[in-house]
Amino acid sequence: MTNERFDLAIIGSGGGAFAAAIRATGLGKRVVMVERGTVGGTCVNTGCVPSKALLAAAEARHVALDSARFPGVAASAGPVDIPALIQGKAALVESMRTEKYIDLAADYGWAMVAGDASFTGTPDAPLLRVASPDGALRTIEAEHYLVATGSTPYVPSVPGLAESGYLTSTTAMELDEVPESLLVLGGGYVALEMAQLFSRLGSRVTMLVRSRLASQEEPEASKALAGVFADEGIRVVRRATVDTVERDEASGGIIASASVAGGKETFRADRLLVAVGRRPVTEDLDLDAVGVKTGTAGEIVVDSRLATSNPRIWAAGDVTGHREFVYVAAAHGALAVDNAFTDAVAEVNYRNLPRVTFTSPALGSVGMTEKEVVEAGIRCECRVLPLEYVPRAVVNRDTRGFIKVVAELGTGRILGISAVAKDAGEIAAAGVYILEAGMTTAQVAAAWSLYLTMAEGIRIACKAFTTDVAKLSCCA
Repeated sequence: MTNERFDLAIIGSGGGAFAAAIRATGLGKRVVMVERGTVGGTCVNTGCVPSKALLAAAEARHVALDSARFPGVAASAGPVDIPALIQGKAALVESMRTEKYIDLAADYGWAMVAGDASFTGTPDAPLLRVASPDGALRTIEAEHYLVATGSTPYVPSVPGLAESGYLTSTTAMELDEVPESLLVLGGGYVALEMAQLFSRLGSRVTMLVRSRLASQEEPEASKALAGVFADEGIRVVRRATVDTVERDEASGGIIASASVAGGKETFRADRLLVAVGRRPVTEDLDLDAVGVKTGTAGEIVVDSRLATSNPRIWAAGDVTGHREFVYVAAAHGALAVDNAFTDAVAEVNYRNLPRVTFTSPALGSVGMTEKEVVEAGIRCECRVLPLEYVPRAVVNRDTRGFIKVVAELGTGRILGISAVAKDAGEIAAAGVYILEAGMTTAQVAAAWSLYLTMAEGIRIACKAFTTDVAKLSCCA
């Protein structure tokens, strides 16, 4: 393949890369994909798939231990066999990676190359240099290039952290035993999921959070999740910044010194998990050689069409510094190909982007938060519906959480929906269609809704704009 020419050369093999390759082959283009590690990217290997598989297992154990909330039902749960659990997770990951990535690439017929890719040539004539694992070098020339190298856990520069040892979301899912105690740095979606996962597997968990849980979402979500975590024995310490970390030679654990609300506090745990965000993977790509600009965090700077500063090089997914969801990466990949090879001038639009954090209850959102609406200069009104008014939550005997609807004042047009509830991701999914259709609170309140579904709560929340829902009968 040395010096062979393609229409599209892709660096990376995750969701964005595969979506791009599928779209390009559909356009009749010759495609090559270069991967330096494991095919499939973050989602299937170290992100969405393995974490949600483990969260589902932890949920099953938690439900067994929490069965007392249902009269007449008794259940119990013993210690977790972590090696077996991790082995089962690994088997699932391998199966999905083979079926949805490796076999799929073979079915479509694009070329797969293993090796480290970097740019060479000039801005006007960019090339890829690929160093294979066996040491061989090859050069790939393409009409267009797509960088879809994803992101990796960000580790802050805290004195003693590297020397003391730490876990990331990747390495935490490979442990061969449940730590007796775990200190989690961070309060975003990864930190939330990992904290509850290990708590439900048997760890004593403490979270150190710089601001509040899920700080980019509605404050009601932070409050609700804080209550859930408190109920489950997870300690959340807000306004906390870790200053130093050291290894406790006596116990083998870690000691973290932190600034907390103006004072100092020391935290001890068997293990420490860093979950304070992710950073784009752009090192060693030699982007400067071909005139591709990067930002302060190393992200590739793209315009709304996903074009870089080099007209023949595009970027998709986490490497752009945009929202880190695999469905965003996939949309990026397909859009970039359309813009590169057709007359399309498509732009990324995040207006009705759904988000979900797979805690239990989950956090799901779509559209704008109340704060974002106000900052945009839009006058709005909101309703926050406690789950005690949602029949599905009542029969589940778990009314922790809420559904919030943000609407434009005067028109009633719905601008955002957020929920902390069982299946909140499904609520957010329903919300996508509501927002895409431009529906108003009055329209949703008058629409059909299935009784005893969690999504029915959207309709009830919309009725709350004009009605005292405490005085409604079932289905009214």
